[in-house]
Amino acid sequence: MADCAGVISQLFIYPVKSCAGIEINASQLTPTGLAMDREWMIVDQDGQFLTQRQCPHMVWITPSLSDRALTLSAPNSPSVSVALDYRGQAMQVTVWRDTLCADDMGDEVANWLDSFLAIPGKRFRLVRFSTRARRLSAPEWTQGVEAPNKFSDGFALLVVTQRALDELNERLVLAGHPSVGMSRFRPNLVIESMDAHAEDHIAQIAIQTAGGTVTLDLVKPCPRCAIPDIDPYSASSSPEVNQTLSDYRRLDLLDGAICFGMNAVVRHGNELTLHVGLPVEANYKI
Repeated sequence: MADCAGVISQLFIYPVKSCAGIEINASQLTPTGLAMDREWMIVDQDGQFLTQRQCPHMVWITPSLSDRALTLSAPNSPSVSVALDYRGQAMQVTVWRDTLCADDMGDEVANWLDSFLAIPGKRFRLVRFSTRARRLSAPEWTQGVEAPNKFSDGFALLVVTQRALDELNERLVLAGHPSVGMSRFRPNLVIESMDAHAEDHIAQIAIQTAGGTVTLDLVKPCPRCAIPDIDPYSASSSPEVNQTLSDYRRLDLLDGAICFGMNAVVRHGNELTLHVGLPVEANYKI
């Protein structure tokens, strides 16, 4: 019998890095995570990636996906679409310490980004992860296993227990602050019915699907930057989320960094389908 068990209560993808996410009921699992997750990214004129850390109102850019196109919407702006079969000129881009090849998505969406983001001295392009590119998670955290990802912050998936958010909200309300939603933490999988932060103490989770068992290795706590302090509705930042987390979520493993959730890589189950309601089992680390 497993030490703990739960159920997938929510699934999210973030087609464009650092823009709004999409809550989904089901997704095919790929070696780089959920299908279409962090497939696209916004870069500046130098090919450097852009996130809410530099531009909080990126949170207002809302992607949607159809069988044919990626569409971006934002307040007081017309929507703009890019065909899923379109891949423009190759260009070099940088995400964190990695420089790799990506495919430019054209002038129409670039002009739309310039107009909406409106940062003086900056011009922007939307790029797609190239079919010729390969980006691997840090081997010191994957025990040397080659674990690919796309434009994420370094790992294929982020796993969070629902109870972890519940505990944070209890602390926020007790301190006189409003509660916050899970979107502040940008997980891919939310697991219900496990203890708060049980993911800290688990090396691997097993998810039973109709086609077989998915196993995910939970390899590194997720250190938090300023993004959880950004209200996704107002795009304004206030410090109470990270201040509250700092009281109880500083981990020695990451030199005292504030952590929330666990980064994961795919060990088994490529091409199987995850969906809300699937059972999850795990054993605690010995």
